[in-house]
Amino acid sequence: MSESDQAPAFDSPRLVVKKVQAKLQQEGDGAVVRRGIGRSELKSLDPFLMLDNFSVTHPAGFPDHPHRGFETVTYMLQGGITHQDFAGHKGTIGVGDVQWMTAGRGIIHSEMPVGEGTSNGLQLWINLSSKDKMVEPRYQELLCKDIARAEKDGVEVRIIAGESMGVRSPVYTRTPTMYLDFTLKPRAQMHQSIPESWNSFVYILEGEGVFGSQNSSPVAAHNVLVLGPGDGLSVWNRSSKPLRYVLLAGQPLNEPVVQYGPFVMNTQAEIDRTIEDYHYSKNGFEMAKYWRSQ
Repeated sequence: MSESDQAPAFDSPRLVVKKVQAKLQQEGDGAVVRRGIGRSELKSLDPFLMLDNFSVTHPAGFPDHPHRGFETVTYMLQGGITHQDFAGHKGTIGVGDVQWMTAGRGIIHSEMPVGEGTSNGLQLWINLSSKDKMVEPRYQELLCKDIARAEKDGVEVRIIAGESMGVRSPVYTRTPTMYLDFTLKPRAQMHQSIPESWNSFVYILEGEGVFGSQNSSPVAAHNVLVLGPGDGLSVWNRSSKPLRYVLLAGQPLNEPVVQYGPFVMNTQAEIDRTIEDYHYSKNGFEMAKYWRSQ
């Protein structure tokens, strides 16, 4: 039976409804990012606020800066990043490692590259619901060796959050989230279930693939593909090279979003209060007055 003769993998397959190229821009102190979400063409995709594919070489980096009201997920693809915060937490993540940081009521931290080479990776911002925006900050750090993997028929997946091929990640996601890193060998195909009520997108890291429908055109690296409604995604690698992409899905919060740079709340009054808290070092930002990264 040929590929085109096979029955569809899903009752309601998710199709690509929007394609956004992640364009280069300056960020931090001399760093370069390809921003796929959080730009004029795609301001957000509830619950996702931003996706950056960052590239940074010493002495550039992301020096001391605050966050409130959401989570940042950093996934290293090359090199390493050292993180320090005003609560005394310090650590380094290397290739394949993940840091899942719940900023909650407030954090000030720095993220700087390790060593002399270029460090690159993905940073995803996930919104928190109004009830979770002021929780205490929390970290989950996963080393590469501890991230669950599965492999079948030329498809390999790293399960950062959620479930694939019957394997589930231990990561706790306050905002229910799926984060999967797929590599498809040439001629391989993938079929991944996605909860029907969730929003989802793909970001292509390497190669090119056919997403959603067998008769759609191949899409190359550094594109965000927003997926429409449905119960799952099918992907085909018809090229002679490997295809690598991340698949993200999350339960929408359906709440108002008011953002002022690194602060994300529900109302303008809450943003005004956050700016005041930061300026006067209170309500979660007490250490801001004294702390500087080393």
